[in-house]
Amino acid sequence: MRKRLWLCICMLGLSLGLLSGCTGNNHRITVVGSTALQLLADQAGNNYRLANPGVSIVVQGGGSGTGLSQVQAGAVQIGTSDIFAENQAGINAKKLIDHQVAVVGIVPIVNKDAKVKNLSTRQLRAIFTGKLTNWKQVGGANEPITIVNRSKGSGTRATFEATILAGQASAKAQEQDSNGAVKKIVSSTPGTISYLSFPYASDPNIQKLAVDHVQPTDQNVSTNKWRLWSYEHMYTKGRSTKEVRAFIRYMLSAKVQKQLVPKLGYISVKTMQVVKDSQNRVQRIKVR
Repeated sequence: MRKRLWLCICMLGLSLGLLSGCTGNNHRITVVGSTALQLLADQAGNNYRLANPGVSIVVQGGGSGTGLSQVQAGAVQIGTSDIFAENQAGINAKKLIDHQVAVVGIVPIVNKDAKVKNLSTRQLRAIFTGKLTNWKQVGGANEPITIVNRSKGSGTRATFEATILAGQASAKAQEQDSNGAVKKIVSSTPGTISYLSFPYASDPNIQKLAVDHVQPTDQNVSTNKWRLWSYEHMYTKGRSTKEVRAFIRYMLSAKVQKQLVPKLGYISVKTMQVVKDSQNRVQRIKVR
């Protein structure tokens, strides 16, 4: 009887030891924030996890504001954002470390029945501030304009408003918290207008707009000829774990920057010919 009991105790101890060994090496990295960056973070995270089985990477959206507040609170290891931490209310940027892992273009989109392919910056501003309300006012169909905005925590919205609205208040409109929801609504609802990050805008059911007759291309973003763009930031707080540092190094590696980034519709930080600061000031640099 004592032998059997001792054998059971030994087997239980061995099982617990094996379980501990399996879970102890599993390092979890949680990435939360920008839905514009989510597509890239998801795919890169999956590729990294396959090459590093001891690391678990969980990627979630929620918007840039959520990403910044969560990483500041220490609730996640990486907070992703389309805007600089300095520009988000309630965030102490001095306590966060900025890793710019990609650039993303932003493009105004309309439902195809609007019959519009180009708008001036002034026309876009007038639409999103409620001064223009019918597509015929800008040479399109005789149809009411319906604005679909992003939620207030969205970095994509912050970039769009800083570039287009010139300090004017946006008109009251329905708000959506993700690029995917915006694309679905605009593609299926006549008269709608909104804006998307480039990776989500390749859909035959929506019309991407040129602005001031400039086309929304990667090349035009890289020179700032297309002014609607932002960095994709991965923010960390204080001294990160070696697993987090290794993953961010991977995000900046040639494998990601030269292959995965352009494949998914983003722009490599290494091909930009300009830099932009938190005050939206742009300066030309030499091609890297």
